[in-house]
Amino acid sequence: MNRIYFDHAATTPTRPEVIEAMHPFWGQYFGNPSSLHHFGKETLIAIKEIREKIAHLIGAKGDEIVFVSGGTESDNLAIFGVAYANRDRGNHIITSQIEHHAVLEPCRFLEREGWRVTYLPVDSYGMVNPEAVVDAITPETILISIMHANNEIGTIQPLKEIGTIARGRNVYFHTDAVQTFSHIPINVDELNVDLLSFSGHKFYGPKGIGGLYVRKGTRISPHIHGGYQEFKLRAGTENIPGIVGIGKAVQLAMLEMDAQTTYLTNLREKLIKGLLQIEGVRLNGHPDKRLPNNINITVDFVDGETMAINLDFKGIAVSMGSSCTTSMKGPSHVLSAIGRSYEDARSSIRITLGKDNTDKETDYFLEVFGDVVTNLRSMSHIYQEKR
Repeated sequence: MNRIYFDHAATTPTRPEVIEAMHPFWGQYFGNPSSLHHFGKETLIAIKEIREKIAHLIGAKGDEIVFVSGGTESDNLAIFGVAYANRDRGNHIITSQIEHHAVLEPCRFLEREGWRVTYLPVDSYGMVNPEAVVDAITPETILISIMHANNEIGTIQPLKEIGTIARGRNVYFHTDAVQTFSHIPINVDELNVDLLSFSGHKFYGPKGIGGLYVRKGTRISPHIHGGYQEFKLRAGTENIPGIVGIGKAVQLAMLEMDAQTTYLTNLREKLIKGLLQIEGVRLNGHPDKRLPNNINITVDFVDGETMAINLDFKGIAVSMGSSCTTSMKGPSHVLSAIGRSYEDARSSIRITLGKDNTDKETDYFLEVFGDVVTNLRSMSHIYQEKR
């Protein structure tokens, strides 16, 4: 059976070029970059070059890039780091109800420690209203954390407007850009962000490596203590092969971003058009301001998990939402926040495309998906009664 992978928001395959670039750094170039000898200098030079490469992609400086293990650690470092370093200024944080759990859980932890957190609502498309940010800011506010684009429904947030508000109020602004980094253009000055999180395995790099952009002058404390690596913000010997891998993935993304955006948007629109022709299928998220590869739909009277399993039987991989919450009970907090009922949220799936998906695969998906929905509805007493 030929298998089709439509779950690129969860993870992407590591590109062969990335694996090839990493290979010498497992054995030939193995030195600890903190060492003063030749072997250490070899890897130190490699890290410096890759910092510059990543910084160039987002309009930053090389010494503003801190390497960590991935998106979750990056979000944690940003939130805990700013909270602890600026507790003398205030103890209030603003975020949104639809953030990734890598942001929500640190905020909830800080609440238990005495910080105040405002969780902003979103509209029916999953969009944060910048005016709500203005209203939420108090003299005690030290950090605003709003994701660039939602990992479940793909909605892209008005970061430039929110960043301008934060800058004008002297409040640090962090964004979880794990779903957008290297997929759509990002310039940290244009967006007015002070901290930005990214993760290699979301754009065809290796797992276990990510980073945090930290604007020069931002007050932030380390979250992992030990040595003095990563500008004293992330102790521990650097993951050299991973850093080399993420650097190669960024290099390739810079060359291909525009073409991939156009290609994936066309595939996405073709799929959305075909899916909405099926009775009782509704699109979740913003119709236009969304990631080029993201489709999230609710299918009336069909259980999402059952849909995903039946599609897997047909060789197609999709998800019900964030892969990080697959084992959690209850509906998606994102779909609940945009006003979907419990039943609607449980009847939703996410389809996320990648650069290697084809028109032929989307045709097959639409053919199979229609049959799966029809078969599952034929076994639904509720659907039969509603008809």
